[in-house]
Amino acid sequence: MSGITFSLKGKNAVITGATGILGAKFSHSLAAQGANVALLDLDSEKLEVLAKELEATYGVKALGLKCDITDPASVKACVDAIDKTFNGIHILHNNAASKGKNLDDFFQPFETFKLETWKDIMSVNVDGMFLMAQAVGSKMIERNIKGSIIQTASIYGVVAPDQRIYEGSFYMDRKISSPAVYSASKAAVVGLTKYLASYWGEKGIRVNTLTPGGVESGQNDVFRNKYSARIPLGRMAQADELCGALIYLASDASTYVTGQNIIIDGGLTAW
Repeated sequence: MSGITFSLKGKNAVITGATGILGAKFSHSLAAQGANVALLDLDSEKLEVLAKELEATYGVKALGLKCDITDPASVKACVDAIDKTFNGIHILHNNAASKGKNLDDFFQPFETFKLETWKDIMSVNVDGMFLMAQAVGSKMIERNIKGSIIQTASIYGVVAPDQRIYEGSFYMDRKISSPAVYSASKAAVVGLTKYLASYWGEKGIRVNTLTPGGVESGQNDVFRNKYSARIPLGRMAQADELCGALIYLASDASTYVTGQNIIIDGGLTAW
């Protein structure tokens, strides 16, 4: 087992959706293993706070950049700046996702779901993944870096949601569901990962999917109980429990792992 390391010291990582519920945890985990981290999101103030926190806590370099991953010009400008500042990019965590501009529209039933909302969500969840992978992968190839790209999907990109668990379920005092656009977009992430793993394999660039199951983050007891009843481990995930898989995929511990979908679901898909 000699030579196996989970350390990211000396490596430079980019993470999208860096200030979100999962993104902030992922950002901390990358920095904790020694990676310099470029944080991409839309809220400049949150990015600045997080970057300073990572630098002070872990002694790494952290750069916060406002970036619209649906805009090719914004993506190019940010990736160019990161590549120049850090002198190369070794890790991309393609993590950003969206529920659209209006949560009421996001939670509409399939029969009345708006095409405009569908396209808006797809522009982040799929188009943004494409643009970021394209821009960062190109930089890795230019510098002959055998990098690692990790793309966040969802358990509902692998299996369909059980609609029964949403009866009486609320999140932050809002009645919730899981729309078709979410499943379709996350399934697309898995497909893109497999394609890129094959496409860039000869370049030594590894591409894998990180697929979380349900994470506890403010759902009501009805949802938590119904969801947990579907899980062999009997509970929802805590955000920290996803970070180990990210570090494994980002590090040299997984140098022969590519094109895989690492599912962290408490056993949901084992039934």
